[in-house]
Amino acid sequence: MIEQPDINQPILVVEDETDTADLVKLILQENGYQVVHAADGQDALNKIASMPPPSLVLLDIQLPQVDGVTILETIRATPDWQDVPVVLLTAVVDPLCIRRAVSIKVQDYMLKPFKRDS
Repeated sequence: MIEQPDINQPILVVEDETDTADLVKLILQENGYQVVHAADGQDALNKIASMPPPSLVLLDIQLPQVDGVTILETIRATPDWQDVPVVLLTAVVDPLCIRRAVSIKVQDYMLKPFKRDS
């Protein structure tokens, strides 16, 4: 189980689909969280290299430029980031991809699309 993210540290949302990213950011911000958004894999790598570790990473598996599992491997190989909880966002359940991600210590995954409950 993932602990509740620290409200004083941002949550990194790595998502290339604008509508999904906007919905996730809105929900998190309405609940008092700071959000940093990376729109593709290269943007995520740049943020990993330049910002302090967030309290949580919400990571799309299918990204342009660099895929989500490669981003996850980079997170686990970066000393300051290696213990940051990561939840994968995916539209396709690929058992091989999920097993690979679990072997790299992903905490959980969420299926897309998802809707905001009223």
